[in-house]
Amino acid sequence: MSMRELKNVGLAVLLSSVAVLPLSAQESDLRFGTPVTAEDVAKIDIDIMPDGTGLPEGSGNYSDGEEVYKINCAACHGDDLAGIKDLGAPALIGGRGSLATDAPFKTIESYWPHASTVFDYIRRAMPINAPGSLTDSEVYAVTAYILGRSGILTEDVKLDADRFREIEMPNKDGFFPDPRPESY
Repeated sequence: MSMRELKNVGLAVLLSSVAVLPLSAQESDLRFGTPVTAEDVAKIDIDIMPDGTGLPEGSGNYSDGEEVYKINCAACHGDDLAGIKDLGAPALIGGRGSLATDAPFKTIESYWPHASTVFDYIRRAMPINAPGSLTDSEVYAVTAYILGRSGILTEDVKLDADRFREIEMPNKDGFFPDPRPESY
């Protein structure tokens, strides 16, 4: 028997042994996963819209955000917000106007069309070692810091839900709405 035939026989045996497990055995004996709770769903539920609808209570400013950033973000994104390639952590600022060039540089400053998306992403996915651990005010603050460092906001701005509605991101017109009715 050739090596290829031997591999095929081994694969067939493996698949047939898995296929004969009754569904009840697969569910009860293997004990994969954990039942999802309403709290689990609430953590990933998307309720912050591009126009800022759904932003939570709270506020933050540049100087408080700088402290939050140093503690929670700088280890991956660098003190200068330029990212740390060896870790796979992207740059957060820079690259404005580069998307239409041969060397596009996608950052919050150059690519993201809505500030509320920045807030929502930080709130749910960061820091990478403890996603969702920042308070809403800490997320407002670190967002104010990032947007301040990029020149989108001034360093004296207090960021809250109302202020978000006034922010114009540099790439706000870089995306086109999906005209299909089923996309809503």
